[in-house]
Amino acid sequence: MRPAGTTALLDHLVIAARTLDEGVQWCEATLGVTPGPGGVHSLMGTHNRLLNVASLAFPLAYLEIIAIDPERRPARTGKLHRWFDLDDPMLQLALARGGPQLVHLVARVTNAAAAVHALAHMATHIDRGHLIEASRDTAAGRLDWRITVRDDGQRLFYGALPTLIQWGPVHPIDTMPASGLQLLGLAASHPRVDSLRSALEAIGFDAMTLKQGPPNLTATLTTPRGVVTLESKGH
Repeated sequence: MRPAGTTALLDHLVIAARTLDEGVQWCEATLGVTPGPGGVHSLMGTHNRLLNVASLAFPLAYLEIIAIDPERRPARTGKLHRWFDLDDPMLQLALARGGPQLVHLVARVTNAAAAVHALAHMATHIDRGHLIEASRDTAAGRLDWRITVRDDGQRLFYGALPTLIQWGPVHPIDTMPASGLQLLGLAASHPRVDSLRSALEAIGFDAMTLKQGPPNLTATLTTPRGVVTLESKGH
């Protein structure tokens, strides 16, 4: 059951890349812009580049290009996996064969613990993962956030069920310049679309059009190259 007042808004799109350099090249070729600076995530052994894609429909949205950092071992030890399925051999094979691609989305909430609780207490008992503390330093100040990450790193529903994030006082887009990109819409298809719809309703996320079908997550953006639709194609 959805807690009273729980609302989840799109925070950012996740583009996975085999390497960050490949992600930058993909962005320039596909979207017609060079991504802005990002940072490193010591906890996960990953690094990223960011782009503002805010629009009237998605006022604080940005796009994250993320890859495993070959020079950094994750501080997250033992058998715990990185976020966004980046340790999944099948996903890495898809990135090696097809290049960077949309794989996931992250939803911003004001009470992440309540949203995790709502999913766990559905009839299907969805485990969205533990709430972990994360941070990184930027030129504009320190970013602090709480984010859901499963021990196995899985995204769930082929990436269509958002990871949940609760930001501290600073949000990345506060100092992110306009990029020439705007997010127009989100859509997902899934063979268990009713289960996905119930999970999204439990966290109050209504920003995505849903339909029955093979797993696919799509995001449509305006870019210097015209309207571009990104797809996960079930990866």
